[in-house]
Amino acid sequence: MNQQAKISKSWHIGLWIVQILLAAMFLMGGSTVAFTPVEVLAPKMSFVNYYSPLAVKLIGLSEVVGALGLILPSLLRIKPLLTPLAALGLMTVMILAVIYHFNHGEAAGSGFPAVLGLIAAFVAWGRFKKAPISAKKQPILHSNQF
Repeated sequence: MNQQAKISKSWHIGLWIVQILLAAMFLMGGSTVAFTPVEVLAPKMSFVNYYSPLAVKLIGLSEVVGALGLILPSLLRIKPLLTPLAALGLMTVMILAVIYHFNHGEAAGSGFPAVLGLIAAFVAWGRFKKAPISAKKQPILHSNQF
């Protein structure tokens, strides 16, 4: 195996590890927000008190869908370009979370979303530039096969 192939394989493995861990974080957090009653979340998550229940649930669902997007398209090799796009979407959600915390005088609460956002940006960069995953080859169907 040449040096370039070793580097590429290392990047793929490293990115998969990061993707899985990041997806787990967003799946746990997003499903909590999406499926726990707002009244139960309110004492623990201040943003719940500033947004409508529908907006809160949509934020949770966006994190769940983003988590699935970090894994499934690349794992199945069906539209793997969706993986870095999901990472960019999650990065955007985390940027908005950081802005929320600063606007509400909770700068100390912005660290965790900032780190998750940076990790999501890393995954997007890695899957766009450093170690993209190619789509599965689709069989070519000829008109005489029907």
